[in-house]
Amino acid sequence: MLNTYPHPTWGVAIGGVVMEKTQFNISGMTCTACASAIERKVGQLNGVATAVINFSNEKLVVQHDLMLAPVTLIISTIEALGYGAKLADANNTANVNKINSGKPDYQIQIDELKLRLIGSLIFTIPLVYLAMGSMIGLPIPVFLTGEQNLLINALTQMLLTLPVIYLCRHFYTNGFKALAKRIPNMDSLVAVGTSASFIYGVVVLFILAYGFSYDNMELIHHYSHELYFESTTVILVLITLGKFLETKAKGKTSQAIEKLIALVPENARVLRNDTEVEINIDEVQIDDIVIIRPGERIPVDGAILSGHSSVDESLLTGESLPVEKSVGDIVISGSMNKTGAFEFKATKIGQDTTLSKIIQLVEEAQSSKAPIARIADEISRYFVPAVMGISLLTFVVWMILGYGLSFSLSTAISVLVISCPCALGLATPTAIMVGTGKGAEKGILFKNGPALEILGKSNTIVFDKTGTLTIGSPSITDIVLFDSELDQDELLRLTASLEKKSEHPLSEAIIRETDARQLSLYEVSHFESLSGLGIQGQIANKKLLIGNIKLMEQNRISVAPIMEDYLRLSDSGKTPLLIGWDQSIKGIIGVADTIKENSNLAVSQLKAMGIQVYMLTGDNERTAHAIGNMVNIENIVANVLPHEKSSMIKNLQSQGHQVIMVGDGINDAPALAQSDVGIAIGNGTDVAIESADIILMQNDLMNIVSAIQLSKATLRNIKQNLFWAFIYNVIGIPLAAGVFYIPFALKLNPMFAAAAMSLSSVSVVLNALSLKAFKAKLLQISKVETSQTVIKAELPPNKIIETKEGKTMKKLLKVADMSCQHCVKRVEGILNGFEGITEVSVSLEKGQANFTVSDNVDINAVTTALTEGGYPASVITE
Repeated sequence: MLNTYPHPTWGVAIGGVVMEKTQFNISGMTCTACASAIERKVGQLNGVATAVINFSNEKLVVQHDLMLAPVTLIISTIEALGYGAKLADANNTANVNKINSGKPDYQIQIDELKLRLIGSLIFTIPLVYLAMGSMIGLPIPVFLTGEQNLLINALTQMLLTLPVIYLCRHFYTNGFKALAKRIPNMDSLVAVGTSASFIYGVVVLFILAYGFSYDNMELIHHYSHELYFESTTVILVLITLGKFLETKAKGKTSQAIEKLIALVPENARVLRNDTEVEINIDEVQIDDIVIIRPGERIPVDGAILSGHSSVDESLLTGESLPVEKSVGDIVISGSMNKTGAFEFKATKIGQDTTLSKIIQLVEEAQSSKAPIARIADEISRYFVPAVMGISLLTFVVWMILGYGLSFSLSTAISVLVISCPCALGLATPTAIMVGTGKGAEKGILFKNGPALEILGKSNTIVFDKTGTLTIGSPSITDIVLFDSELDQDELLRLTASLEKKSEHPLSEAIIRETDARQLSLYEVSHFESLSGLGIQGQIANKKLLIGNIKLMEQNRISVAPIMEDYLRLSDSGKTPLLIGWDQSIKGIIGVADTIKENSNLAVSQLKAMGIQVYMLTGDNERTAHAIGNMVNIENIVANVLPHEKSSMIKNLQSQGHQVIMVGDGINDAPALAQSDVGIAIGNGTDVAIESADIILMQNDLMNIVSAIQLSKATLRNIKQNLFWAFIYNVIGIPLAAGVFYIPFALKLNPMFAAAAMSLSSVSVVLNALSLKAFKAKLLQISKVETSQTVIKAELPPNKIIETKEGKTMKKLLKVADMSCQHCVKRVEGILNGFEGITEVSVSLEKGQANFTVSDNVDINAVTTALTEGGYPASVITE
């Protein structure tokens, strides 16, 4: 079950000091320069450890000491910079901004931008018509045409410009305020550029008036087409259009969150005083009896008390098939009840429900910053001042070269309005938002942006065996006795009496078998759990030792008499549990765990991606290697004590590996924390989940493959975004500055510069949205296997196949003594253990094994290995 700190404020210990992590909603930002300024100022406050802002979703996450840097101080610091800040609403996850008619914040922004855009167009279209209509032969009203009406035409253009400036006044208020505080942003560029254009137009207007006053027609003709009022309005309209499209596209990046929020029903039916009442979901209390009917969504987490049904959890876990639920089963808030009706007891409500915690995790991941974003942040910090410097230099150079005020001003304005810090700033966060949202849809929860980035760069993965590669529910397969006075039931009773007090997964198998045989247990005294060895305790006059060979050797009990059976069980992939007292081993209980359905496929896919795969287990070497063969893992680390797992990870890291650790238990937590990326299985312990960076909601290892592919796709998308954002500015700024004017006569009009700037941001967001089409792909494992898959059914045994990698042939073996699917798995494991054997297919019904083998494999060694493993084998000839 998921476990995270409350939202929006939760505790984090840093260097022994408890820091609070608080989330704020920020308003008034227009580009990444704004975000950088806020990060810097808040980060400089005494008591603030980190301040990370996500420009895409306008959220700031601050790690701070509440005593030294209280929330009020952080908010006042941000407001002093000219931006709005408020504490993120803790109920945001349950209520999608129910104020403002249930519209999310981005939709409100879209509506405001739409009104501003329409209003601006109403005045801009006639202004452009007046300014340029006569140039292309369009009819102009008589009172505005001709030399005698030039001044009236110019005044009309200025009057049409003023409403647009008023409608887009936020560019000026924000831009000049930022300039005054010496933290210029994109609004500053627009404000300076359009102000220069407008002021120049007003100056030209006065020059025209002067010309008419003194009848200077030469002066009038020279300046009559240099008003630039239309440039002012068109720049403002195009940038507003760009912001409108950008905000609309950005809104789609958070659709994954909205889908999850939409799963929460507004009301719930509960029993109060034996009466069914419908109440608001916020009024549901722990231990309330909640009633669910067919087709209804489950409002809170709980355990079923009566009834049964099938429940669709696909939007939460990614599992497409409905899950059957009956008395005692857990139901998750937001899941959809399909057919039956049932009653359940509420166990988690409000921000503690699984759905709320999933939303919190996704929100936190989307608000975090990936390491690759630091490049763009550093550039954005100096970008706007640099652009203003380039613009001023452009103006001065062209004036010195003698190209006149109009030309010089035009190029300087083009430089200001074409420069786009937004494209750089949006490149990373938008891709992270879409990537984490896509992961959530598939039941893969990324806790932060760095995990999403690092996962795709990692080259080594380490699996804990129990509960990760195996289902974590072992069962007894063998009971071997070495004392003629004992029977199986008595050995089980003695063993189970101690195991009842243990928390080891193997204990559950023994207790289940004891319960199935309806055996009573003995009283135990002096019980002690010995980490990495086993357990010991006193029953009557017997001091029992239960565990591995190390435990027996430490207590000077000879293991020689039992080694043949011990090795036979180990080679079969079973865990031998030794039981001894009175200085001798009395019996062995063989326990085996079932390999998860997709473990072998997942490992093969990881290898195909070039990732080294390791398995950690406390089992002895022979058992560990037998299980490793079953799941296609060669790098086995056996006899690992719980505290040694993190040391193993550290050792791999010291060799230059970037390590992914996959686990589900309490003893995996240190290794998960030590690894570069920790992955916890969703049904694992809270401690493991808390230590991990990624949580898999489904118990399917193929989701690890999907997560890595999604990480690689997101990283690729970020690099594409950054590349185009850099290239756009690298080409656009020199073009706007007129660098290509003298050699090629290429000059960029300020209006086209504004259009290009708007489109650059939109294109970055649209590229990030392409991640929504992501689908995990199965990789081709090898050429030989692929070619053989096609012709496998058509080939008789021993038929030789010529391939690029040498000769291979089909072999058919008769395999005796297979009695269950466990046997099939063991035979497959032994065969897959031979390098050169592929396409293994074992039939329990026919007692046969069919496989493809290369010509360098000794088939006699194969049959001998199967026979020694307890499955006598022989070759079936044609």
